[in-house]
Amino acid sequence: MKKILILFAHPRYEKSRTNRTLLRGLADLENITIHDLYERYPDFHIDVAREQQLLLEHDLIVLHFPLYLYGAPAIVKQWMDLVLEHGWAHGEGGDKLVGKPIFAALTTGGTRASFAHDGFNRFTLAELLRPLEQATHLCRMVWLPPFAVQGTYRLTETTLAEYAELYRRSLLTLAQAPPQETMQGYELLNDWIIDRIPKEKP
Repeated sequence: MKKILILFAHPRYEKSRTNRTLLRGLADLENITIHDLYERYPDFHIDVAREQQLLLEHDLIVLHFPLYLYGAPAIVKQWMDLVLEHGWAHGEGGDKLVGKPIFAALTTGGTRASFAHDGFNRFTLAELLRPLEQATHLCRMVWLPPFAVQGTYRLTETTLAEYAELYRRSLLTLAQAPPQETMQGYELLNDWIIDRIPKEKP
């Protein structure tokens, strides 16, 4: 089973019902490392060597964060600027992450319908994530569709629990290294995993 590193970044985690539920559903999985960047580096003084070693020790990387003002929290950019070094992750001799799959797992207050060209937010999630996608492309990683929990303010406890189970199922399935081509045509990883769930016969 592949090892998964979740780089979790939430500046107000204690107030996030959604993210607490998502992570709680993964607590018993031994192949998953939940690495809370704000808890580890409250002063933003990132241990580059340690972070690079974590990347090497895991097979799949997840950038897990809330989408605030159309971008990732500040520590995600700090982490990328320092850890994905020229000569290590990209550029001459920078081949340490080649072929390693990565995706964003994110939560948004806005609904899925609002992230569209004719919606309130004017852009799709894929478009808003382009800088992250391009940075990982520079490192020759494999960018997968995002997993998204949207309309978080409107979620019932039942629906939130269903999202947590879907996130858990997605990670467990990805840990089995399914062909990446099967998911590349999907807008969200959610849709891909739902299509893989056996349908009950009528």
